Amino acid sequence: MAEGRVVRTVVSVSDRMVSGRQLAALLTPPAEGRFGYRELARAVRQALLDGRVALRMRLPAERELAVALGVSRTTVTAAYDLLRESGYAHSRQGAGTWTALPEGQTPIGPAALQGDSESVIDLAFAAPEAPADVLAQALAEAAAELPRYAATQGYHPYGLPALRAAVADRYTARGLPTRPEQILVTTGAQQALSLALALLGGPGDRVLAENPSYANALDAMRGRRLRITPVPVTESGWDSGLVDAALRQTAPRLAYLIPDFHNPTGRLMPDEQRREVALAARATGTWLVVDETLADIALDVPAPRPFAASAGPATGEQIISVGSLSKSCWGGLRVGWVRASSRVVTELARIRVTHDLAGSVLDQLVAVALTDRIDPLLPGRAAELRRRREALVTALARHVPEWHWTLPPGGLCLWIDLGRPVASQLAAHALRHGVRVEGGARFGVDPGTHEHRLRIPYTLPAEAYETAAERLAAALDGAPARIADPGLPDWVA
Repeated sequence: MAEGRVVRTVVSVSDRMVSGRQLAALLTPPAEGRFGYRELARAVRQALLDGRVALRMRLPAERELAVALGVSRTTVTAAYDLLRESGYAHSRQGAGTWTALPEGQTPIGPAALQGDSESVIDLAFAAPEAPADVLAQALAEAAAELPRYAATQGYHPYGLPALRAAVADRYTARGLPTRPEQILVTTGAQQALSLALALLGGPGDRVLAENPSYANALDAMRGRRLRITPVPVTESGWDSGLVDAALRQTAPRLAYLIPDFHNPTGRLMPDEQRREVALAARATGTWLVVDETLADIALDVPAPRPFAASAGPATGEQIISVGSLSKSCWGGLRVGWVRASSRVVTELARIRVTHDLAGSVLDQLVAVALTDRIDPLLPGRAAELRRRREALVTALARHVPEWHWTLPPGGLCLWIDLGRPVASQLAAHALRHGVRVEGGARFGVDPGTHEHRLRIPYTLPAEAYETAAERLAAALDGAPARIADPGLPDWVA
């Protein structure tokens, strides 16, 4: 991207700046405890690639950051020079210093990662296969019910009454009293999110989103030309102070959160933090769109309560919960839902009929039968996912021991730290070795961030991961020229 164009973009966004104290709190200090200029430049670069510091963010003045870190101004000046030289910052007289990315550090689109061979091991999709026996039973029940519905016109814009009641009952059983009229059945969770964005946001409106976040959700926001305010989710989870500050400084129309086994990091937001976030959103008039599609995939901890139950009754009217059967049962059904106030459900249904009128009656009948079987089904699904997770972890430790990750307590993915910002190049090269994998940039709010990360699901049969890890290691070893760390230049100020 041209420097002039970048400068015009960032200067026009007045709230994209970070103070010296805020930046100091976001930087990982060196083992020696005190920053030299090279260590400071690397720490800022790492915070940028991690999403802790946003792209096109104005950095604090040199003197301000020096005071916050307890170093000399000369150290900060040299670090900023090093960042500019390596392409991770740029400056213009009178406009300050802004975070940037080197030329070519942009993510690969999903179309570029399409392989044709049946021998490709696909690590791009975080969704398990259907439970065959349970699905067959549900199909048989649905087939028996279908003639009764076939005698009608077949359109149910709000969803089948039986399914709305079943979903409402499940929310109530999980600690959030819910009536059927508070449920809108959708064609998957993605449609549920798109409807919420259409209702609550318009071009130019602010939306707060975690960084990283679910790639398709970010694409939906960009498609509606919403302005995304990122808040980082790191190895330790969410920072309530940063979320609160982002809400108060930008007052977004809505915020999109994945508090349950966050995709892609796997983090689980504690109850107390949920209350804090909900109260902060209420204070700024921000709607919360909460994606709970992974709530059932609890592997090492008890399944969390619905976010709205943890948030408390005073905040419930501003919370739209999104759910789906895609992760707990099967994505092929394309059955999701919204849980909100009956007034909001009515407004969402009015928008929905302009998209697809209503969902498939047959799929919804299958979903009714599956919903009755979810609780007995989940323990076995969790045990199998734990076995697959262990197989993936063991294979990666054997073949790429330099990679690191934090074992998630639930969800479907490992969020791998490669140690170098080479994920997009590795993903492209790995496909030629027979593995399709998503680089971390696909999940970043800003293009090019999280380039040192891979998201690898553990949803394939356990035996696939040994071969997948071998191929990933071969992709690394076989392309030293293509997979080079653009890093910081080796020069002395």
